[in-house]
Amino acid sequence: MPTLSQESKGQLHSYPAELIDVVHLAEGQRVVIRPVLSRDQELMVVFFRDLSADDRYSRFLHPVNELSSELLRQFTQVDHVNHVAIVAETFADGRETIIGEARYVRDADASSAEFAVSVAEPWQRKGLAKLMFAKLECRAAATGVRRIVAETLITNKKMLSLARKIGYVLSGSRAAPGVVRLEKELAMRDCNVMVSPRLLRREAILAS
Repeated sequence: MPTLSQESKGQLHSYPAELIDVVHLAEGQRVVIRPVLSRDQELMVVFFRDLSADDRYSRFLHPVNELSSELLRQFTQVDHVNHVAIVAETFADGRETIIGEARYVRDADASSAEFAVSVAEPWQRKGLAKLMFAKLECRAAATGVRRIVAETLITNKKMLSLARKIGYVLSGSRAAPGVVRLEKELAMRDCNVMVSPRLLRREAILAS
């Protein structure tokens, strides 16, 4: 699992507004995908608390009931360069709700990175994880990452199926029985996404 110990400890870089996107899922639901903000701590607590125990186990590879204060800081205080994190969220009746999160952290050599993703149960199997994967892969490739990897449980059939569909090579982990390693080589690509000026202004205000 990516952790802050692998990322630089310097000041946060400029908020990457180019990662903001508005998507409509197969059933028509409108979802905003955007980079994580430091003010997302409470939203992130609720998101992970509402995941099932099995989904939390699959995400962290060990039992987690709730995020510790340190892990919460790591998940929301990111530099958007060596540690890039995005969330998917919905808005209903004035309420903002995170329904998915994904991130990668560069390794020491900066040419490879480890990723992780989680999606709330009601929003699984709707293509959301695939969308977040694609956005992070584009960002990583555009900034010099050439290989992206992850580990997941052999029982995490949904993740393994998605990984195969989007081009990851799967292999067993000798060090950890029951764990599967996912790996994909990245190539440079054009990842420009058109975002409405209104949404860009909103996120710029939130990031300030």
